[in-house]
Amino acid sequence: MRKQNLRPLLPWGMALVLPLVLLLLFEALKGNQSLMDRWVSGVMAPAEQFLGRVWSLLPWFSVAEVLTALFLVGSAVWLIRALVLLVRERAGGHFLRRLLALASALLWLWAAVSWMWNAAYYAPSFQERSGLKAEPCSVETLAQVTALFAQRAAELSTQVERDENGLFAESLDEVFDRGPAVYENLAQEFPFLELEPSVRVKPLFFSRLQSILGFTGVYFPFTGEANVNVDAPACMIPATVAHEMAHQRMVASEQEANFVGIAAAVTSGDPVFQYSGYLFGLVQLCNALAPVDRDAWNAIVQQYFTQELADDWNANNAYWAQLSSPVEEAAEQVYDSFLKGNGQELGIRSYGACVDLLTAYFGPEAVS
Repeated sequence: MRKQNLRPLLPWGMALVLPLVLLLLFEALKGNQSLMDRWVSGVMAPAEQFLGRVWSLLPWFSVAEVLTALFLVGSAVWLIRALVLLVRERAGGHFLRRLLALASALLWLWAAVSWMWNAAYYAPSFQERSGLKAEPCSVETLAQVTALFAQRAAELSTQVERDENGLFAESLDEVFDRGPAVYENLAQEFPFLELEPSVRVKPLFFSRLQSILGFTGVYFPFTGEANVNVDAPACMIPATVAHEMAHQRMVASEQEANFVGIAAAVTSGDPVFQYSGYLFGLVQLCNALAPVDRDAWNAIVQQYFTQELADDWNANNAYWAQLSSPVEEAAEQVYDSFLKGNGQELGIRSYGACVDLLTAYFGPEAVS
């Protein structure tokens, strides 16, 4: 048996130590909100927003998607090659070096995610910065806000382009082009949401895969790009654009990004974004109202739903129903664990918790 030289393993061992130190440092410091705020506002956000502006010069594709694909394919090839060498040449040392290299790459990736995105979960939230609080509300208030969203979605449903089947058919290229202007009005109320220049959101090439996994978009901190699933029902895409742009403004929490995206869309003055925003908000409100007062929800549908609104609503439900699978459930569980691991105790339910912000902002007391 040939003697194995373990000295070449030492550099890989060192490569494992530094990301571990960075991860331990993050865990030790993440509870210091003041420090996290200075890091996010002074380093992380400017760096990512600069990268977003740089990569916006390539509007035809998502650099984030290319990098993700290269990393996944490269990791698979690297591991397969290691297994082939182990079986064919019995090169145990070479196999171990490859495993250490892959482990090092994964640790560096997680350390980068921690410092370049997870830190935003521990900086002041949108609620803390805006003063708007997500307070529990009565069923009556919930029903009133739901009715408001249904009424406005119905009014706007006849003001958007539709195809021969009566479904939302606005040009997505135009939606993406107009996206950077969506936050202009909301940023006047909440100046910390201003981002100049605001950059165009990008469509995902593997959008169908995103749908299978149950995602409508993704923000990629390493390139500062907001990416949107364009295979999803078109009526929801403008609101998704606004949601992902909230992440570019360092709104990390999914519940808050949902609210901020909806608020930006419906206050934008653009009927296409307004319709999508009210429709997306109506879905959130329906999910909260229907289980507690089915009669109130049914009455809202009967009173306000136009044929156009009903067609988009049903098409959206049918699209996601056909894609429901164990793969989506597994992806949801992984993301649920990720949210909880970063202090988002509601986990995936935080998507529905934006209702409290909607009722606080659009409810009768706020309007009066």
